[in-house]
Amino acid sequence: MTIRQETVRGLYDAYVQGRKDIVRDMLSDDFTFSSPRDDHIGRHEYFDRCWPEPPPFRGMEIEFLAIDGEEAVVRYRAAKHDGSAFRNMETLRFKNGKLAAVEVYFGREA
Repeated sequence: MTIRQETVRGLYDAYVQGRKDIVRDMLSDDFTFSSPRDDHIGRHEYFDRCWPEPPPFRGMEIEFLAIDGEEAVVRYRAAKHDGSAFRNMETLRFKNGKLAAVEVYFGREA
């Protein structure tokens, strides 16, 4: 497994566990997050808006992961504690070994 694969998998594992402390070290200082609800928000707003407490998921299974240079594409299935689940796609961009950007594309219930 490559370092980038470990970083991507570690991001999703930390999200399920609610471990912001782990993810803070993974992100570049100029990190941005985008989704249909968020337009290039920075680190602080990302943690405030996207990391609810307690963590809402009981698991996230990476179904597809491709890495090409400084970019990764991920498709995952997220299972919530209430029994519902959904799939999303994300693109991740690296810069100097850190995650510099994440863009989420919402999927449908799984």
